[in-house]
Amino acid sequence: MLRVGQGFDVHRFADDDRPLVLGGVTIPGERGLLGHSDADAVAHAVADALLGAAGLGDIGMHFPDTDLRWKGADSMQLLREVTSLVARDGWRVENVDVNVVCERPKIAPHRADMQENLSAAVGAPVSVKGRRAEGLGAIGRAEGIACLAVALLTK
Repeated sequence: MLRVGQGFDVHRFADDDRPLVLGGVTIPGERGLLGHSDADAVAHAVADALLGAAGLGDIGMHFPDTDLRWKGADSMQLLREVTSLVARDGWRVENVDVNVVCERPKIAPHRADMQENLSAAVGAPVSVKGRRAEGLGAIGRAEGIACLAVALLTK
């Protein structure tokens, strides 16, 4: 049996000195994202794609931002927990494909590290691509970062 899941996450840039974390990679010299956890939009989108494909809800259901346990949480650890949930339900991750939409930072210099981190967390190949919004909308005005992910699971 094959199942496909789609994940999406978006975060605005924070006004404080939070580090920017994407795909488990801390990117120096860039503004961080605002969020209850470490706001890793890439890890969040991948987690939602996995949960959706397995029919297990979404990341907010499992790790609500109203729960102080998840304040400042490492999103890669949350992704590893999601991967365990999916596996316990009998699913195997075949691959995940990710698009990171932002004007900055440039994704290409960090792509290999992100792919390595994400692949290790989900136990399957993860590809990461950077896209620009070409100046359109809030993402195009560099107000934040959006991420889309698609996951293929088998049982």
